[in-house]
Amino acid sequence: MSTDTRLTLGVDTHKHVNVVAVLDGIGRKIATADFATSDHGNRALLAWAQQYGVVTQAGVEGTGSYGHRLARYLTDAGVRVIEVNRPDRSRRRRHGKSDPIDAEAAARAVLSGDATAIPTDRSGPVGQLRALLLARRSAIKARTQSANQLRALIHELDDDLRGHLDHRQAAHRARACAALSPTTGIHRALRTLGLRWLYLDEEIRDLEHHLTYLAKQAAPTLLKRPGIGPITAAQLLVTAGDNPDRLRNEASFAALCGVSPIEHSSGKSERHRLNCGGDRAANAALWMIAHVRLVHDPRTRAYAAKRTAKGNDRKDIIRRLKRYIAREVYRDIINALTPPPTTGLT
Repeated sequence: MSTDTRLTLGVDTHKHVNVVAVLDGIGRKIATADFATSDHGNRALLAWAQQYGVVTQAGVEGTGSYGHRLARYLTDAGVRVIEVNRPDRSRRRRHGKSDPIDAEAAARAVLSGDATAIPTDRSGPVGQLRALLLARRSAIKARTQSANQLRALIHELDDDLRGHLDHRQAAHRARACAALSPTTGIHRALRTLGLRWLYLDEEIRDLEHHLTYLAKQAAPTLLKRPGIGPITAAQLLVTAGDNPDRLRNEASFAALCGVSPIEHSSGKSERHRLNCGGDRAANAALWMIAHVRLVHDPRTRAYAAKRTAKGNDRKDIIRRLKRYIAREVYRDIINALTPPPTTGLT
């Protein structure tokens, strides 16, 4: 086959193997194969595809998980990588389900223009923030589990010991349980859970310290906005990615965060509803910012009072606030993550 043929790849990614399908410019399937998910496998995948022509674009499933390394390798090799969602259920019912079928569907989604999303880059400060947020989130879940188990065990104790251990604040309860002598099985369990809670609490504080430092380094202007703290700022930066140029405008960032209003009109009724899509972690961060501003920011409180007088409920007010906040922080995020232009001077 001519080496001038422009090819589109589709990749169905897994933990140990990537299945790839090759289509030519008019959608004819040329070949399918599978490769290991190692660096050597990624090099072999591209070299195998290039024997059929020039690889110009690739649709990769799971670019945020199993497909991240392959997507980054293809991007570095000059291939335009598009993030592809799994095929819709109706297509699977008609055509069946297999890895080669999914890989071909990914390539066709790119070739037809149905898939257009650029994968998030995590090679810069955003990648570090993402890792710290991930570790913090898991530590908070484990700390909450330890606190719940402590309360459940304390309620089974006699009145005297329960009165000594059952403090209102979780930290005081954990310290009291950690100071117990492990004379019985229940005492040992309480002591272990108390020490675990204290260790996880210290771990969370350490992670938050590093998150604050990196967020201030990456986007100091963003943290000056009312209601935005290091954790919410870090989440918004992670959602945008280290390649903010993939966001065309502030409306695309709002859609990415799931705060763009969705048309919900029918007949004579014209209205919008909440967007249930997008990055839900970013949506939660915007909700937290809006909530804090409703409590502490005078301008936001005045806006909420005006909207309430017009008949809007709290849910609609928060929806409007989240959309406004996304518009407000978009420029800060773009400026923070866009490298300064090079002047060419030495």
